[in-house]
Amino acid sequence: MKLRGIPTFVFAAAAALLFFRLPFLVFEKAPLDYMLYINQKIFYYHVPAAMMMFLAVFVCGVASVLFLVKRDPKFDDVALAAGDLVVTFGLIVLVTGPIWAKAAWGVPWVWEARLTQSLLLWMIFVAYALVRRYGGAGSERLASGLALFGMVNVPMVYFAVNFWKTQHPTNKVVPNLRGAMLSVFGTATLSYFLLFLVLLSVRLAVGRGQRRLAAAHDLAVENGHLD
Repeated sequence: MKLRGIPTFVFAAAAALLFFRLPFLVFEKAPLDYMLYINQKIFYYHVPAAMMMFLAVFVCGVASVLFLVKRDPKFDDVALAAGDLVVTFGLIVLVTGPIWAKAAWGVPWVWEARLTQSLLLWMIFVAYALVRRYGGAGSERLASGLALFGMVNVPMVYFAVNFWKTQHPTNKVVPNLRGAMLSVFGTATLSYFLLFLVLLSVRLAVGRGQRRLAAAHDLAVENGHLD
């Protein structure tokens, strides 16, 4: 498998090295937050995961549109791979968020706008994955509709802190990072992005292999080689 001509294992090795180094940067280089103390460190895992979740949503949504327009299976393969990544990174977001919330708010979960919208987005793509696996013939088009609905929901998640009064931090936190906090956050984001590329490449290869295998099976049945 290759990404732009570069073997996937190169990206995988780079991601592994960065993730190995990341805890040292987070706990040694990045300064402590004066209010949350060491609990703030989860920020360097939570926010990049949310960014990759949003990226996966847009990849899935755009690929779904292209599939609906062109009916080319290669776009459907990309959408399916990205849809699984939304579930994966979304789960990381939903696990790390309550850890931070418990320290900041005293409770791991509140039904405020951003948290509720994030959970809804994740559930949309869980439904997407279930439709793809158990929906039968024509599930690709139905799932594409779910992907588009999920993509439309992303701005609602991101701007929820602007539209409603919420307990969640505003969107100004990342732009206001400075010094060591910014450099560590950049490293964390790069680590997650490389992981995103590797997982997308591997899942895409698996999906295309499954499609070729299914086509070979159907051809064998058609020719009477299999029952």
